[in-house]
Amino acid sequence: MRVLPAIIICIGVLLAPAVWIGLKWMLSEEDFQGASVDSTARIEIEMLRQQIEDLQLRLTDLQTEVARLPMANSGQMAPSASSAEAEREIWDQTEGADLDYAQVVLIADRVNVNRGLQVTGGKYLTERLGRPRETLNDTCQPMTNPELKEKLVTEQVGPIRVSMLRPAIESLKVVFENIRQADPDLYNRINTAGALCVRRIRGTTNSLSTHSYGLAVDLNIDGQLDNFTDGKTQLGLTIMADFFFDEGWVWGAGFRREDSMHFEISRRQLDAWIAEGRL
Repeated sequence: MRVLPAIIICIGVLLAPAVWIGLKWMLSEEDFQGASVDSTARIEIEMLRQQIEDLQLRLTDLQTEVARLPMANSGQMAPSASSAEAEREIWDQTEGADLDYAQVVLIADRVNVNRGLQVTGGKYLTERLGRPRETLNDTCQPMTNPELKEKLVTEQVGPIRVSMLRPAIESLKVVFENIRQADPDLYNRINTAGALCVRRIRGTTNSLSTHSYGLAVDLNIDGQLDNFTDGKTQLGLTIMADFFFDEGWVWGAGFRREDSMHFEISRRQLDAWIAEGRL
């Protein structure tokens, strides 16, 4: 918005000499010789001379103002650091300037949010990794499979503390760091509803979820749990979903029974970790 006034000032500065020279020529002493110039005309001429002098003084002031305006590398006007800080203070103090990440919104194109990534599923996990423990019930129990237990870690990962298999922990660190760099306000509001939970899926006799392997995490904004299977989610989760997708995680918003707080490792990512000897 500050560019247009500056351009007008610059044009005025450039044209001022030409205007002054032209007026001097028009109002030169030779033009005033002879009886044809009466007293009224002389008064008007003197007033015009005074206006020209005032214009010169104003143009000098404008030149000084233009010189003080910092110029960006592109040649356009750029605000000074102090003015940028002032604008940021106004933005920070403006009601509604920050996004409401906990706001509940509809999940757009829900069935396609995972764009080709496949869930692992309990059966596939058992084939590839074995069972995390032999006996299961409806409550969370310790992992007893020695090979998996060896890779189980509990750490502070970004804004949350979780227990997961080490490759999942390392991948989650990347996701959270990318979120922190892109949107620190969202990062600071991430909360968890749990990760590792070795139990059977409720309503089944012996089926396993990805949580039983420490390869899934439930997240929310500000500790506010999202409603299950309503086709809606928190705004912050829709933003986070893209960062998880980039690291090979599946978002539960695309499940037949929508669970948008849930993020789990995809089959593709699991197979890559196994091929690399990390699982």
